[in-house]
Amino acid sequence: MSSSDSTPSTELVPVKFSRLTRRGILLGLSASQLTVLAVAVATIVTAVYADGGMMLAYTAPIWAACVALTWIPVAGRPLVEWLPVGFWWLWKTTGGQLLYRRRIVTPRPEGTLALPGDMARLREYTDPASGACMIHDPHGTTLTAICEVSHPAFILLDPGEQERRVTTWGRVLATACRSGRIATVQILERTLPDSGTGLAEWWAQHGTHDQSWASTTYAELIERAGPAGERHATTISLALNMRAAARQIRTAGGGIKGAAAVLRQEMGTLTTALRSADLNPSGWLTAGDVAVILRSSYDPAIAAALERHGSIGRELATAGPVAVTETWGGLRTDSAHHCVLWISEWPRSLVYPGFLAPVALSSGIQRSLSLLYTPLRSDIAARDIRKKKVEYISDATQRARIGQIEDASQTAEYHDVLQQESELTAGHGVLRYSGLISISAPSESELESAVAAIEQAAIQASCETRRLVGQQAQAFTAAALPLARTI
Repeated sequence: MSSSDSTPSTELVPVKFSRLTRRGILLGLSASQLTVLAVAVATIVTAVYADGGMMLAYTAPIWAACVALTWIPVAGRPLVEWLPVGFWWLWKTTGGQLLYRRRIVTPRPEGTLALPGDMARLREYTDPASGACMIHDPHGTTLTAICEVSHPAFILLDPGEQERRVTTWGRVLATACRSGRIATVQILERTLPDSGTGLAEWWAQHGTHDQSWASTTYAELIERAGPAGERHATTISLALNMRAAARQIRTAGGGIKGAAAVLRQEMGTLTTALRSADLNPSGWLTAGDVAVILRSSYDPAIAAALERHGSIGRELATAGPVAVTETWGGLRTDSAHHCVLWISEWPRSLVYPGFLAPVALSSGIQRSLSLLYTPLRSDIAARDIRKKKVEYISDATQRARIGQIEDASQTAEYHDVLQQESELTAGHGVLRYSGLISISAPSESELESAVAAIEQAAIQASCETRRLVGQQAQAFTAAALPLARTI
């Protein structure tokens, strides 16, 4: 995907997404497929030269299994690519990693987030200059800040205004590519149960409180109707790559304080870009704000109460879940069942901005839509594009040599690479992007119904979704939490 800096037009222009690359190292086969196939060929050659047909029959289980692993697909992927997922799941099952129960009486180390799994290593740092809560990952060497953003309804704008906003949003993404210090940019859009605070505030300011029957009845209706609604909240998470910014961090004093100073520069740049794009950053979230988001994600039943009573649930030390149980295709936390879908295929044809409206505006379903962008520096992007071109050309030459017919999808992928190269030459930024959808419901039956509705909405948006199996816990942290985590 490329971000554009062109002058906005008055007409809505359709856009096209690059295809998901499915090429391999040789003849469309991946490294794992080639390795297993090489084992099969070596077994057959050794058997033939050792004892002819009898040894070939004895070794049939080995080379036949390798051939099956190479070419038999399961859920759109060859069997050999499921081996890492299966072994990882087996390790978690035997190691007791599928269950998490908080130890109530055991104190947590100061500054930790009390989260399960590999997120237990995350640390909290409050920046004294900005007051923002920054999440430090010492293993991933990233420092993340979170900004809440408000914006008008995009689909209600006229086409000219929509095109202008799309162009200015492209400039926002382009700013993340230029410094080379940003590891990940996450856009998280969540549906939350409305606590009724907005209605209550409006009635308190504009209502007539004369103790009449009409006034009393209206106040009761507002109190009952408020929590039944839902609202949308959007956050942007900015993760600093501390390895890439090592020199600037040392110049700023080193350590976590120096990293915070460098991240503040990126935060200021992003805030300016957001305002120029007519987006309203509400400020960088404090530790209490982050705690409310984490608690609401793991325990949706308490979300409305946390919003109504703004003074409770604002401690990161207690914001994590009390219990987590992971299954092959789902996740169970305190008060909800969760499932994460991966947007495996974006629209292949031209679409207009706002094509995700069926998913984003699905009502009655508690879900989180997370877009993860990985900016690439110009030199790295150029090197990656040159590598892809060489691989495509060599694969095409090899297929022509053995008489294999050229696949139209491979040709389309090659044209996407050429398009990315031309846009990079024109000065645009290049980002790798992925989309995740987390769906939550109080019970398994309601969850499956909600998943089916979201899958149908994705089809209406010309997207293809797949359930992430064997990694739901890790996927949930990337899809539902604004911590700029990847899987």
